Amino acid sequence: MLRNGDGPRVWLRAELDALPMRERTGLPYASRTDAMHACGHDLHLAAAAGAADLLARLSDRWRGTLLVVGQPAEETLGGAEAMLRDGLYERFGRPGVVLAQHAAPLPSGTVAHVPGGTPMAAAGAVLDVVLHGRGGHAATPHLAVEPVVAAAAVVTRLQAVVARETAPADQVTLTVGTLRAGTAANVIPDRAELGIGVRASSEASLDRALAAVRRIVLAESAAAGAPREPEVTVASRSAALRCDPHTTDSVRRAHTALLGSGRVLSWPGSMATEDFPLFGDAGAGVHGQHGVPLVYWMLGVVGADEWRRATAGGPDASPPAPNHSPYFAPHIGSALRPAIAALTVAALDRFAAT
Repeated sequence: MLRNGDGPRVWLRAELDALPMRERTGLPYASRTDAMHACGHDLHLAAAAGAADLLARLSDRWRGTLLVVGQPAEETLGGAEAMLRDGLYERFGRPGVVLAQHAAPLPSGTVAHVPGGTPMAAAGAVLDVVLHGRGGHAATPHLAVEPVVAAAAVVTRLQAVVARETAPADQVTLTVGTLRAGTAANVIPDRAELGIGVRASSEASLDRALAAVRRIVLAESAAAGAPREPEVTVASRSAALRCDPHTTDSVRRAHTALLGSGRVLSWPGSMATEDFPLFGDAGAGVHGQHGVPLVYWMLGVVGADEWRRATAGGPDASPPAPNHSPYFAPHIGSALRPAIAALTVAALDRFAAT
């Protein structure tokens, strides 16, 4: 927290967490563990720290309170809620605005904002599912109840939720990201566990998709003759991310003045999910505050050479590694300074607001 007299309370939010995957970028500073910042969170935090340092040195140009929030567990959609339930707003005061940015496979030195009213990110939920069976010997399958086959049927049937139960005008994605069962090839296990991610362009569409998942899991379990009903637990959930239109317009103008109009792009929204909405009205049931404006933009992190290869066309074209790829690597030399500058000028714009 930087206190610099009376004025607005501006928060900068960055994430701390990584993903459980082995990095393959070959960079000298690549992670050597089975955890990787494959979504740019290390860049986000470095940019927030850099912006705080720069704003401290520019203290004659603003008045108010700056708070840098390092949030854990964004990838599992649980970190924002945990911090808010732990009294974040009670301890540090209600923010006047919360700003955040996110790395994207766009040219370094660019930022991208959504048009007014368009969701920046989708609503999403993570489900933990346990299918129960009756364990036994592989030589006597008739004496067991096979949860692996039931899990396979669930995975196959779930594909119809998007293909046949979602209106073409809606956007819904459904991913079975994990399936775990068994300990040996000659043992029929007594349970199978699935991790399911569901994303939708609206909360209503998400509710419909989640209801369909529960129905299918229950039906396939019953069809398998399971000895007990399956367990379906919502491990985490987040609303669609909607930025405050008025505040976003002001920050976009500040970015345009800094970078030039050609480097301030339009973002159509995506099916990625975020728990950042909980800092605003979506989290009012947790933190008890209404009307906290949120501004969130995408940040280009692809170096010039890589971008030229990506846009070359023909057989030599090589698209940049996307977020969550083991090869994802922001080009630090060209991305970090603009990331710091974009956060800093956005904060200065909000400090200047009355």
